[in-house]
Order: sequence, then structure tokens, then C-alpha cells
Amino acid sequence: MAALLSLAMLALASGSALGVSDGADPSGAKVISPAAVVDEGDACVRSTDPQKSVARLWNEAALDAIRRSAPAPTIHARNLFHLSAAMWDAWAAYDPTADGVFVDEKYLRRDPEKARDKAVSYAAYRLLHHRYQDAVNGDESLRQYDELMAALCYPTDRTSTTGVSAAAVGNRIAKRVIGTTVDDGSLEAEGYASGAYAPVNEPLVVEQPGTVLADPNRWQPLELTVDGDSADPAPAQRFLSPQWGYVSGFALPEALTPGMPFDPGTPPYLHDAATDAQYKAEAVEVVRYSSMLDPRDGITVDISPASFGNAPLSTNDWTGYRYNPATGEPYEPVLVPRGDYGRAIAEFWADGPESESPPGHWNTLANAVVDHPEFEARIGGEGPELDPLEWDVKMYLALNGAVHDAAVAAWGAKAHYDYVRPISMIRYMGGLGQSSDPMLPSYHPDGLPLIEGEVELVTEASTAPGHAHEHLADHVGEIAIRAWTGNPGDATDTLAGVDWMRAVEWVPYQLSTFVTPSFAGYVSGHSTFSRAAAEVLAAMTGSPFFPGGMGTWMVPAGSFLFEAGPSVDVPLQWATYYDAADQAGVSRLYGGIHVSADDLRGRHVGSLCGLDAWATAKRYFEGPSHS
Repeated sequence: MAALLSLAMLALASGSALGVSDGADPSGAKVISPAAVVDEGDACVRSTDPQKSVARLWNEAALDAIRRSAPAPTIHARNLFHLSAAMWDAWAAYDPTADGVFVDEKYLRRDPEKARDKAVSYAAYRLLHHRYQDAVNGDESLRQYDELMAALCYPTDRTSTTGVSAAAVGNRIAKRVIGTTVDDGSLEAEGYASGAYAPVNEPLVVEQPGTVLADPNRWQPLELTVDGDSADPAPAQRFLSPQWGYVSGFALPEALTPGMPFDPGTPPYLHDAATDAQYKAEAVEVVRYSSMLDPRDGITVDISPASFGNAPLSTNDWTGYRYNPATGEPYEPVLVPRGDYGRAIAEFWADGPESESPPGHWNTLANAVVDHPEFEARIGGEGPELDPLEWDVKMYLALNGAVHDAAVAAWGAKAHYDYVRPISMIRYMGGLGQSSDPMLPSYHPDGLPLIEGEVELVTEASTAPGHAHEHLADHVGEIAIRAWTGNPGDATDTLAGVDWMRAVEWVPYQLSTFVTPSFAGYVSGHSTFSRAAAEVLAAMTGSPFFPGGMGTWMVPAGSFLFEAGPSVDVPLQWATYYDAADQAGVSRLYGGIHVSADDLRGRHVGSLCGLDAWATAKRYFEGPSHS
């Protein structure tokens, strides 16, 4: 994106301070004397963490707002990008070569560090205040922003956008970003709501078995039971952000198909001769993942980089790593119950209430990278080490430019293909019957394929005392699947476990008040966001590996929200950013949210978004002379 504003583009005359004055040089640049520059707030002492840059503090404040707001990954990705661009533009205003994204002003200061901190903070404060004032729990977020400004010694009543003070520069940048992006295709002025989309399928009532699909290849909204004492249904889901493929991006190419910057190709369809079998197989694969969510099955898995990771793009061909490149030592195996691991990654990467959403997750991981004792703030792993503020504004611009583009690209595909979710696929096909043998009962060509131990026909013999389907004796002739049996509610000391159940009653491993996101499946937002972020972090740090050769995140025993568990501490470990991104993608299969086509093709789209965003960010870093 080209810089959209050039206010006071001033000649960098030797020894001059730059800003706005009564005079102008022949080129039109305005020059002032150093005496015209005023710095405010010197009498106050900052009371925030001195080890963190102001950009980091504002990023963390934005993440807090996301956690307390409604789960809307598109909107949060856009807010993070615009926050990052505003902070970058404020920093770049005091750098002679860097190029602004929305605003390109240039000033010299005797103390540029102080001016940058202030300009960045005012830009961030105004932008976040505008974006979250009407959000869920927005009053708490606004209070947090006010408290942060006070801790930084910046009065919030300095609202002027005129002049050369750092506060005015920051206010001016925020105003420009807000004004420029209100008509960017997001429909912000309409509350982000698009009335243009109408689902072809009637809602699936989760509390009732089965479903009816007018088109089994298209998305179906859910009707959930509201949380609390009332058993009345909540309103049926509405497709979140169907217009998002038209939103202005950071580094996206012009879309060949309107509203879809990257076309991942058609997903597998039922009734399509070439892909019907894949459609069914991918639905069964989700059932298989669901059957792995009981830690009492006695199966353990190695979740360390010795076994997990190192897969080619858009595959799950994990071969692991023989050695940690940072230490030269082998990665130590980490054995945990398989059921704890599957549930841990499903919950860690979840996208429901109180989540950072995938864009926020990757900001949190990026911040953890910076905090690692072996981290060095060198662009591409080379050159001089940057101060914390410069690193942070550059990292956030590239990272959040990438995840914003990932949102535009993924939702462009979601709206275009309008693809079905696993809960609809499994219930629909399971309700029709089995598609494996016309000579057996309950045959239907669109039914679930029978697979021993995974998808079976309930028979008189299988329901006899002591047999697998004994508890399904009233459902002879129906299709049973071995899967997670459903959310036990708020009783996190209860373990639902895995058992044979009717296919028409299956639910994903999610909270009963969430179940499945309110938008189409193809492609996976998690996979697209995560691979885009991984590409940026690998390029910016100069290595695909986390500092020290391993990133970690502990999921403590007993910390699950969906049901009891995990039974042991589960240390999630990733050798590379790409491994973490792959885990985010596959977590949605464990969670029952996506099929493999959603995940693997989303990774490919995310890679394209990340690489393009990094190339674009570098051009802003280096300025027009390097473009």
C-alpha cells in the first residue's frame, strides 16, 4: 500500500528541526527552528515496565481487548494491523528514510526517542479508543487505555491534530488511519454487518439429533442453547464477515476472482465423481480425531520436536528433528497421554469466548520470542541489533499486515465456496445411513462409509449385553461412531470421554455455547493466519527456528475449560514457527471444526500472504530509495 498522506514532508536540512512554520523553502517543504519544538510531560515519571517498549505495551492492551470482546478474528486482525500501521507511521515520522503506510510526515528532534514514544502512544490510544468503544466489554478496554496513558505520563485531553508536538503527530496519524479505513470494505460504519449473505441451508439445532441439508456442500448455521437457566434457543448463527474478501489489504495482489485474492481451488464435494470419496473420508477422519480425545485409553505419544514437526508445506508428513540446531543436542522425547495432547491443542488454539483469536495468538507468541534470553533483534538475523521500540514497530507491522491479509484471503474463500462444516457433514451422512454395502441395512449412497472400530452399523448382535453398542439397543439399524461424547457443561471436573454414539448426535470438542464458528469452513482461518505469521517471523528473525531451537507453552494439569483435564502437564513444543503453525491447523481437526482440505489448503494461502507481507514491510522499512 502506498503512503496515503504527505503532510509537512520536510527537507532534512543540516542541523534543522522539522515541522510546520510560517515559511517554506522553494520545494514546498516547511522548515522551523528548534525553538518551535516543544516536549511535554517531563515532570511525570513513567510507572510502567521499563523493559517493554510503548509499542509492546499498546499491543498487549489490544490483546486484552480482544480477549474480553466477542470472537471475531477478521475484525481483530484488522484492528491489530491498523494499530501496528499507526504505531509504525508514528515511529517513521522521526526516521529520515522509513516510509509511512498511511501517513508520511518527517521531523527531526534533539530527543527522537522521547518524541517517538509519545507519538506512538497517542496514535495507539486514539485508534484503539475508536475501535473498541462499542465492542463487547469496551468500557473495560477504554479504562485500560486511559490507565496506560496515565502510567506513561501522557494526558488524554491533548486532542489537537494541529502542530508539530509529538502528541499532535500521533493524534493526526490516528485520525488519518481511522478516516481512510472506514470505507475499506469492512463495513465498519454499519457495525461490520453484511446483509448480502443468506444461507442455503436451514439451521442445525444442536440439541436435537440429525440435520437436514438442502445442499450438503454448503455451510449450515447452528442454533444453540443459550448459556444459563433458560433452555430457549439463541438466534441462529449469522455468517461473520462474508464481505471480508473485498477489504483493503496490506500486500495482497489484485483478485482475479472478485472478493477472493487467492483461490485455493474447489474443496471436495459430495455427489462429485472426482471428490465424493474424499468428502466422506475427510468426514470420517474428523471422527477418528474425535476418538483420540480420551486420556484413559492408555495410548501415549511423543509430542517433542524429536517426533513432531518438519513437514513440507501443506502436509502432515512430520519427520521430526534429529538435533536441536541451537544446542547440537538431540531433542528429548516428551511422552503424554494422546487424549491429553489432542484436547490440549484443541483448547490452546481455540477461537471461542475469552480467546485472543489466531491473530492475537501469534502476537502473543511473537512477544514471547522477543522475551527469550537468546533472542537478538536483528532483521533477518543480520546487521546491528535494534532497540526494543524499533524492533517492535517493525515486527508488528509485518506480522499484523500478514494476518490481516490472511483474514481477507481466507474469508474471501469462505464466502466464495460457502463450505460445509464437519458437524453438518457427519450428522447428515450418518442420518442417511451407510454407503459401504448395498446388501446391508440402512444403505444410502450418501451415507457414512463403514470402518470397523470407527463407523459401524448398530445391529441386534452389536447391542447384545456386553457388546460395544449395548447402550444403543433402541437404535438398531442406525449408524454409530466412536467419538467424544459431548461437552459436560460447566463441570470442568467431569470427563466426558470417548464411546460409541449415534452419528446424528455428534458434536465437536468445543464449549456447548460455541460448538462451531459462525462462518463457512473452507479455508481454515487458523491455518491461513498461522502460516502467514510463521513466514513473517522466520524471515524477520532470519531463522525458522524459535530462539534456542524450541518454543514452548505449558498447558497445566487441570486447566481445561471444556471438560476435566489434562491429567498431566502438557508442554507444547515447536522447533520452528512452521511447526507451531501446522499444529494450529491440525488442532482444528482434533476440535472437530475443520476437515483436512480446509487446513492444508489454508496453509498454502497463508504462506503466500506471509511472504508478500514481509516483502512489502521491508520496503516500508527501507524507504522509497530502496523500493
